[in-house]
Amino acid sequence: MLQLAQLLVSGYLKSSISTIERRYGFSSQKSGILASFNEVGNIVLIVFVSFFGSRVHRPRFIGGGALVSSLAALMMALPHFISGPYQYTDHISESKDDDSGLCQLDSSFQTPLSNHSCTLQESHSQLGVFPLLLLGQLLLGIGGVPIQPFGISYIDDYASKRNSPLYLGILLAVTSIGPAFGFMMGSFMLRFYVDIDKMSKDQIGLERRDPRWVGAWWLGFLVAASFLFLTSLPYLFFPRQMPKEVKLEAMPQSPEQKRKRNHCQTLSRNSPSHSSSKVRIFYKTTSVCFPQIALRTLRNPIYLLVVLAQVHLAAMIAGLATFMAKFIERQFTQTASFSNMMIGGVSIPLAVLGIVLGGALMRRLSMSTRGSALMCTAAILMCMLTALPLLLLGCSTQSNGSLGCSAGCSCPTETFNPVCGSDGVEFISPCHAGCMTKVQDNNTIKVLNYTNCGCINGSHALPGTCGSDCEHLLFPFMVFSALTCFIASFSQTPSYMMILRTVRTEDKSFAVGVQYMLFRMLAFLPAPVLYGTAIDTTCILWGKKCGKNTSCHYYNMDLFRQRFLGLQVLFVCGAFVCFLLSLLILRHRAGQQGQQAGQRYTVVNGVKSPDNNTASKELQRMAP
Repeated sequence: MLQLAQLLVSGYLKSSISTIERRYGFSSQKSGILASFNEVGNIVLIVFVSFFGSRVHRPRFIGGGALVSSLAALMMALPHFISGPYQYTDHISESKDDDSGLCQLDSSFQTPLSNHSCTLQESHSQLGVFPLLLLGQLLLGIGGVPIQPFGISYIDDYASKRNSPLYLGILLAVTSIGPAFGFMMGSFMLRFYVDIDKMSKDQIGLERRDPRWVGAWWLGFLVAASFLFLTSLPYLFFPRQMPKEVKLEAMPQSPEQKRKRNHCQTLSRNSPSHSSSKVRIFYKTTSVCFPQIALRTLRNPIYLLVVLAQVHLAAMIAGLATFMAKFIERQFTQTASFSNMMIGGVSIPLAVLGIVLGGALMRRLSMSTRGSALMCTAAILMCMLTALPLLLLGCSTQSNGSLGCSAGCSCPTETFNPVCGSDGVEFISPCHAGCMTKVQDNNTIKVLNYTNCGCINGSHALPGTCGSDCEHLLFPFMVFSALTCFIASFSQTPSYMMILRTVRTEDKSFAVGVQYMLFRMLAFLPAPVLYGTAIDTTCILWGKKCGKNTSCHYYNMDLFRQRFLGLQVLFVCGAFVCFLLSLLILRHRAGQQGQQAGQRYTVVNGVKSPDNNTASKELQRMAP
């Protein structure tokens, strides 16, 4: 439950990232920095904390980290309460006679729209939003440091070798369920207007399908903070050690290995109670054992290749989780709420199913390390075949009207209130479409129609975007996308078991910690920024406020799709190469071990003959 609650916050942030981007005028690159900033605190501490994984009270560390994460979630919601109401361009006045936003040939009646919002934009509270969100993300990363490495090693230490893959598969499945619940909660919360606590429903002048709509992104962080606090409390009362399911069989070790292992364990476990002596023991443990364990782990080629493969997959997941909802919004003209529902209700549940089935298949077949490598390689190869068609499923850039037609209307340069002309051409505002009058609902302040539009064939326009003409491609896109997630997730549990089975028992926490450090340093930290930068390069019309660029209004859809999904295919190919190399190395090792074991012989009546018993025992001992 704690793992689910902790990842609920991360998933919810990613489901709300496009809404936060629109609310505060962030670029996609800036949103990527925000989404990945929690990895900064994690990278700094995770290796150091993981080194002491088997030497500290792991459950209490997990519970303490969860309390810090709860505080971070509260901080993430704080910008809403210190900021003023959401102001969007061409805000509809309650006066029926207000003609702002329309084409007015006499420029003396035109009020510069940007002046209404510059004062708010430059206020201290508005300028402090981004740093405050970064601080919340930083604390969220620090709080999550002990949860993954301590939790995985704690399970593997006290579970039987047969059941450990199943338990680990369940844990990894919950790891995916957390973001799924985050996206589903985002789908629900974003249906409410952002300032629902500051104004009545009748005062809201936007529809959910309006590109200027901003949902109540802050509500989910309050819910997630409460959930984190409640689930953290039981871990403070867990025992340091649990009864083992099956007595673990000790692996044969050389006297030198036993001496080094006992030396490190003696330094860490048999420490005296005096505080100064504990400091000396802490220093000796760090200076003597840390380099030994680090070199031993990082010189393991199977470990490095599997971690690099997981890094490629993690980079793909980090980018897709951050911007896939935005991609669906833009490519298929869907609301943020619907896009999050597609991810949290379709793609992620299938990924969870794949993780569980992968763990169950390993348990059923009792796979060796080499069998796990073969399973990972086959899964990623099939994933490549299902990911390629996604590059062909999407829309072309929508037709936008020329800005030169409305040169005499004195339209504000920063306005954004899209309208769809009767000829199917979209304009960024009724003023840019040359519309001079509007028809409003008698009971509300909402605009029903714009008329006398000089730049439109047919002379009238409807509020909102024209949408895309390829919404029918959303279904096949989601089918291939979900299938790719399902197949790729089969490699999750086998790859983790390859790591745990190729390192020593006392090094597991450290190995998992290094693994997650590399995840964060090479995947979770740079990937959202890389994806966001790639998306920004496809923008063809930036929003402006107070003379500065804000979020993008229109993208080149073909470039958006090619660069966004092209990165996905690139990362999948990288993972395939790493898994394939690990499989080849394991096969080579098995062949060498078989030859060495087969060369053993005994002397019977003065004649050399193979000692089958010795050879078979040697094979069993060295087999992965």
